[in-house]
Amino acid sequence: MKKFDIPQIYRSSVISKIKEHRKHDDPQKKDFTPTLLDFGKVKIFIARHFGFCYGVQNAIEIAYKTLEENPDKRIFLLSEMIHNPSVNADLQNRGINFVMDTYGRQLIDWEEINPENIVIIPAFGTTLEIEKLLHEKGIDTIKYNTTCPFVEKVWNKAAALGVQNYTVVIHGKYRHEETRATFSHSSQKTPSIIIRDIGETKILGAAILGEIDRDEFYKYFDGKISDGFDVEKNLQRLGVVNQTTMLASETQEIADYLKEIMIKKYGAENLKEHFADTRDTLCYATNDNQSATTALLQINADFAIVVGGYNSSNTTHLAEILGQKFKTYFISGSDKIISKFRINHFDINLKKEVITENYMPQKEKVSVAITSGASCPDSVVDEVIGKIISFFDEAKSLDEVIAETAG
Repeated sequence: MKKFDIPQIYRSSVISKIKEHRKHDDPQKKDFTPTLLDFGKVKIFIARHFGFCYGVQNAIEIAYKTLEENPDKRIFLLSEMIHNPSVNADLQNRGINFVMDTYGRQLIDWEEINPENIVIIPAFGTTLEIEKLLHEKGIDTIKYNTTCPFVEKVWNKAAALGVQNYTVVIHGKYRHEETRATFSHSSQKTPSIIIRDIGETKILGAAILGEIDRDEFYKYFDGKISDGFDVEKNLQRLGVVNQTTMLASETQEIADYLKEIMIKKYGAENLKEHFADTRDTLCYATNDNQSATTALLQINADFAIVVGGYNSSNTTHLAEILGQKFKTYFISGSDKIISKFRINHFDINLKKEVITENYMPQKEKVSVAITSGASCPDSVVDEVIGKIISFFDEAKSLDEVIAETAG
């Protein structure tokens, strides 16, 4: 795999040694058991896979190289480069301006952008409408396009389904940049609809079976269907793709449910005519990170910590997975660990930060499970580990434990 030139501020000598050690021992990535760092008074279990993925590294390399090579130009990003607050803040501090926020709300008027400026397309990609607008302004939409290749793979899959006259069902969050981009590309080729979860899938299934009227369907999926979508005609042949950071198990559940609906309506013998046998379109990193996080559920830990941006879809799903077994604290960085007794973390149900007292059990030995999202720098995870260790006076040094573990 390509080696990327990532700024030193995002690297960690500690995490890199662990990752290199695991890669050396398991080059085929068949072993998803976590890495144990035993500091004596505290044990830290780190997921087998976590942190920057291929698409994120590619986007960061291009963004920083663009800054370095164009010191006298105004540089814009269509929206957040990736869903990580420290990375986005650093880019803004270096002079990059964001045109829109993560939900597509305009922050800078298009009239302020001219052909002399540089506009970076983020890893999530962008819509065809915005690409056209940039092209008309004389903006280069190729040189500074950091769209993840795995996102483009989804677009290609959607286009292939369209050629075969399938309606594309996109499993994703309809306000997410990537889903908006995928919907834009897909709906240019074929009728498309966005569904968030199994609950919305069941409503779609009811529409397929004629159990809800067309007005109810259009009202519910307003803003989530392509122009001219015909509920009678466009639900006869379906293929499922997804936002690359969704839960793999949820996408599979959605596909299986829709398959059963088509069997119920058309018969098992006619399934191939009505439901495309698409493979899951999650990216490799999302799959690996989710599998590694699921493997953490096999250990015994007192609590779990997930590190990453609060608006990061893939990171949120890791918190959901760990929350099945552990009391899980979703934090954006080590500064959220206020002390050994207090932690400021993001509640994914309340969708806001909350403070929890006595999150760490007062016992002789403590065990913690840790992972991070695909847009979280290893250096941030390193800081989190260091913060936890600092609460234990008799803990072994980090260098000593790393030498024992990955030496």
